[in-house]
Amino acid sequence: MWDMWLLPMFGFLIAIVASLTGIGGGIFIVPMLTLLYEFDPANAVGTSLTTIIFTAIASALNYARQRRIFWRTGLILAVATAPGAYLGAWLTTQLQPRELGLIFGFFLIFVAVYIISGASSFKRSGNQSQTSTQEFDLKLVKTRKTIVRGAGLSFFGGLASGLLGIGGGLLVVPIMTFGMGVPIHLATATSMFTMIFTSLSGVAQHYQANHIDFGSALLLALGAIFGAQVGAYTSKRISGENLRRVFGIVVIISGINMIIKYW
Repeated sequence: MWDMWLLPMFGFLIAIVASLTGIGGGIFIVPMLTLLYEFDPANAVGTSLTTIIFTAIASALNYARQRRIFWRTGLILAVATAPGAYLGAWLTTQLQPRELGLIFGFFLIFVAVYIISGASSFKRSGNQSQTSTQEFDLKLVKTRKTIVRGAGLSFFGGLASGLLGIGGGLLVVPIMTFGMGVPIHLATATSMFTMIFTSLSGVAQHYQANHIDFGSALLLALGAIFGAQVGAYTSKRISGENLRRVFGIVVIISGINMIIKYW
């Protein structure tokens, strides 16, 4: 088994990618804990979600300074993802997630290929002022059909988060860009804000089931807090097209990772 004191380094590196793409980082943390540190899958999921809370808060604070978070939209999506995350965490105590993991893995690869191909409706975000971002956010919330669609789909993002320990951003970012027309720079930032609530909800259930190794989670979080700052800082220097490609590559790795894990 690997040295536990390497966890802050792993947390730092994972959080850079997580903050940059808005995915949370669980797709790397869970396999690392199960393969390198011999964690039980349920404990790996609970510990991963605990770490993601710190990553999400650190990222959201940085993105808030950049004025790139859709606060109203993010809160609405959080209301939808949080109960899904709680239900997903409860399901880890009731059933084997193998089938869902395989389906989700192949689904992620399909989404990633669609993203990278350029066939998606991803938009370049550019440099937006606080006023324009707030106006876009308010307009989005008032478009009832769009916000209802986004909230409905986000419930399943939360479900996957609680069940698989992935943070939910793997689905929240595509939902916001595909289904709601949000530029990817703003979608990744808002995803990290939403993930605070999603992870808290999942952790509440995992705590009751005694699925969290708090020592390991804090060691990972120690590095993740600083890695999240690097990822958020790097994000504003990458074009929308390149960020789309980075997100697609990470999602492909995530899908392959899940297929291998649950095969």
